[in-house]
Amino acid sequence: MIRVPSPLDEQTEIYVKETMDCGYAIHKALGPGFLERAYTNAFCIELLAQGIPFESEKSVTLFYRSRPVAVHRLDLVVHGCILVELKAVKILKRVHEAQVLAYLKASKLPVGLLMNFGGATLKEGFRRIIL
Repeated sequence: MIRVPSPLDEQTEIYVKETMDCGYAIHKALGPGFLERAYTNAFCIELLAQGIPFESEKSVTLFYRSRPVAVHRLDLVVHGCILVELKAVKILKRVHEAQVLAYLKASKLPVGLLMNFGGATLKEGFRRIIL
């Protein structure tokens, strides 16, 4: 396997791994089949249990020509630098990845984790997106 160097600093990579581990623990415990809200609530509980700082449903304003045009609510922002977008769908689509990219641009966060809890395994429904 060829590894591509990450544009993220070492500390952010540690935070990403911690966040991913929380997602895997939740998927292992709950499995697929629940609504997105259940996984979001479970994620908040897991982050609190691990002592990991986060914000839930953080509002981010999108600007065009210095004027606000929309407000987005981010599912989770972990450690102030990781966007976590949770889904509970059968299969991730391109529009889900586009949504994370748009949120990253609007929030100016360096990395997004798209996690789909609707599949048999979280690994098949996981995307790491870096601007």
